[in-house]
Amino acid sequence: MAMSVTALQASQGSNAAAPGDRWAGCVSVLVPVYNEAAHVDELLRAIHASPVKKEIIIVDDGSTDGTREKLRTMALADDVTVVFHEKNYGKGAAIRTALAYARGEYILIQDSDLEYDPQDYAALLRPLEQGQAEVVYGVRPDRPERGLRFFLGAKLLTHLTNLLYGAGIHDEATCYKVFRRSLLAQISLQCHRFEFCPEVTAKLCRMGKPIAEVPVSYTPRSAGEGKKIRHSDGWLAIWTLLRYRFSRRASWATNADDNSRPRAAFSVSFVRLPPR
Repeated sequence: MAMSVTALQASQGSNAAAPGDRWAGCVSVLVPVYNEAAHVDELLRAIHASPVKKEIIIVDDGSTDGTREKLRTMALADDVTVVFHEKNYGKGAAIRTALAYARGEYILIQDSDLEYDPQDYAALLRPLEQGQAEVVYGVRPDRPERGLRFFLGAKLLTHLTNLLYGAGIHDEATCYKVFRRSLLAQISLQCHRFEFCPEVTAKLCRMGKPIAEVPVSYTPRSAGEGKKIRHSDGWLAIWTLLRYRFSRRASWATNADDNSRPRAAFSVSFVRLPPR
């Protein structure tokens, strides 16, 4: 059920971080990366330039173009965690691994392809910080250069979500999804590829969680420029929305507490943790 940024039911008082907690008000920016050697340094600069309290967790998902070597040799700030998957598992898998290292009060998903602007973080976080929402989606403008296939595919997924779940949202497939970490801790994720978006949306709706929305900037990238989503991912997204509409909630809902983090489900070959 969508809500513009108005008010939220009182239930989230217990989800707030404790006063004085080092991670209170901090957003963990999760960055799945695959073959982005040409852009990863620019991406990190853009994230660092966003004026919010944050940590950055990069999961390289088996890159073969030199991204890993670049991440190993780059001078990284103290708020950056770097994890290498042993092989390519998919975007959803990278997000699940990143969640195992996240410590912030909030979780934000950041694609590595520079289509989205980290300067939007403050607007995305505001409904959470003001106690008006537990989850916020960034709504992209309709840009013709996205290409008809991607445009219509995103519209179809949004309409299907609204039809199946009564969500009332405007951009189901947006990368910019922001959550209270305590909320995500209540969901067991099974995604491997791009089905993270429909899976988390479906499960939040099944939990009765309203999804707040704010407009964000968007500069689409073509397949020739490295966009990685494929036709098969669209069909998987549709199946995911249908599957979780009728699955038993008990099969994926958890009783995790506010401070819990999921265990990494995929093999990693390298971890660079920030200094304590």
